[in-house]
Amino acid sequence: MTLTRRAFAAASAALVATPAVARSRPRPLVIAHRGASGERPEHTRSAYRLAVEQGADFIEPDLVITKDGHLVARHENEIGGTTDIASKAEFAARKATKVIDGQSVEGWFTEDFTLAELKTLRCRERLPQLRPGNTAHDGHDLIPTFDEVCAIARDMGVGVYPEMKHPRHFASVGLPFEQRMADALKANRLDSADAKVFVQCFEVAPLKTLRPLTKAKLVQLIDSEGAPADAPGFSYADMTSAAGLKAIAAYADGVGPEKGYVVPSDGQALLPATAFVADAHAVGLQVHPWTVRAENYFLPVGLRTPPGATADTDMLRHGRIDVMLEALFRAGVDGVFCDFPGLADKARKAWMYA
Repeated sequence: MTLTRRAFAAASAALVATPAVARSRPRPLVIAHRGASGERPEHTRSAYRLAVEQGADFIEPDLVITKDGHLVARHENEIGGTTDIASKAEFAARKATKVIDGQSVEGWFTEDFTLAELKTLRCRERLPQLRPGNTAHDGHDLIPTFDEVCAIARDMGVGVYPEMKHPRHFASVGLPFEQRMADALKANRLDSADAKVFVQCFEVAPLKTLRPLTKAKLVQLIDSEGAPADAPGFSYADMTSAAGLKAIAAYADGVGPEKGYVVPSDGQALLPATAFVADAHAVGLQVHPWTVRAENYFLPVGLRTPPGATADTDMLRHGRIDVMLEALFRAGVDGVFCDFPGLADKARKAWMYA
């Protein structure tokens, strides 16, 4: 059969648009940062389930420890800002001030409560000024355990990406993290190199201790400033050098840098990507930067909408998160942490099938 010139052009265009042909670019992971935390209170069943429905590959629970040794999902061990505990008269006397990683913190701490006591609380939005819409979901969810988060991930066919929060502090109050983490991975059938799991931490020693206890993939987190709480002489900036990444590769499988190490910004616009990804890949490390958020408040001025938005009321609006994500994908990252996994998945598809 002979094709006309017009038919041939149409057929060629269709071929180019076919995903099977366009799928030459790698598929970066979408990691739901604390669930779909841009649209639901973070670390709740609602946030995790919505994230998976929106296309996330992994859901991320920050883990802290209860008085009786259970792992639960909270952003911090201080829970005054993420639960209704301040309204509970029976717990008023347990309000305390503690020093956590060198910072004085006042509130209520998970290590002072049993799991049963924590299960009497209800979750609420941590950033109500920036995400007032999320407050409509305050009080709907209980604090989930790590086992419950794993069950959601397993039932919905995605991975789980737990972070060990403040291991040094928990060890100081008689609740060491590492063996509990290893046991929890085994109990949830995640103790293998090909399991859908990454275990992350800002500290160094816990990852090194965990390494012989599990086959699960480990990730060293790298903050934008300062140093790990357990290694103050080795700054996060030191970790980002080629030598620093090589040292990390001796005990971890990946790195989670603050996204500015990969694609910097001068506050006005995004700058060219650095050599971070290439250096990390050269020593066998995956790269999963954090955290991409949609609100103008978190974006460079040039990516805000309307253009140049600066008023307080404009800070809640969504800016050009797609541009930020594309820049990270173009830099070669293996995955991204995002508060809006639906937007990240949309940007990923646009990138892969462009």
